[in-house]
Amino acid sequence: MQVKKAVLTAVLLGSVLVSLQGCVAVVAGGMVAGAMASTDRRTLGTQTEDKGIEVKAATRLPQVVGDAGHVNVNSYNRKVLLTGEVRDDAMKRAVENEIRGIANVDNVINELIVAGPSSYTSRSSDALITSKVKLSLADKKTVSANSFQVVTERGNVYLMGLVTQREGNIAAQVAQGVSGVMRVTKMFEYISEEDLRAMQPQSPPQAAQ
Repeated sequence: MQVKKAVLTAVLLGSVLVSLQGCVAVVAGGMVAGAMASTDRRTLGTQTEDKGIEVKAATRLPQVVGDAGHVNVNSYNRKVLLTGEVRDDAMKRAVENEIRGIANVDNVINELIVAGPSSYTSRSSDALITSKVKLSLADKKTVSANSFQVVTERGNVYLMGLVTQREGNIAAQVAQGVSGVMRVTKMFEYISEEDLRAMQPQSPPQAAQ
C-alpha cells in the first residue's frame, strides 16, 4: 500500500509541474502510465481519443484566446470540461465552438468565466488542491482513485469519471474535506453496481488440491 501511494504521489507531483507550465495535462510515466491506463474504466480507445482532444485543443485555442485569457481543457469519456478565464462572452462562445469542432467530442461543459487571466499563485494553489484531493481519494479503500478525474479552478473542484452513485458521493465528501476547496461539482457519468462488478478483473480459478 505504501509503495502504491508513493508511486501515485510521484505521478501527481509530475502533474502539478505540467499544470504550472500551462500545458494540457499529458503525463507520460512509462510503467506508471501503463498501469494507470490499465485500471482506467474507459476503454483504451476512449483514453486515446480523450488525449487527442486535449492535444488538439492545446494547438487550436491559442489562435482563439491569445493573451486575453487562460483556458484549461479536460476531456473524460469524450465529455470536455472548459475552465479558466476569457476576455468576454464572445470569446467564451468562440472557445466552446472551437472545441465542439474537434473530432470525437460528444459534449462540452463550459465553466469559463469572464475575467482577467488567473495569477501564477492561484494556479499553483489549484494544482496543490488537485493533488491533495487525488491523494485523499487514494487513501479511501471504498473507491478506486484512478476512476476519477479531478480539475480545480479558483478553489472550485470538478469531479469527472465513470462511477456509481455510491462512489460519486464518497468522492465528493472526500474532496469537500480537503483544505482550500471552495466548492465541489460532480460531473460524473453514472454506472450501476452491476456494471462496476462486470468491469472488475475476475480472479483466476484455483487449482484443485
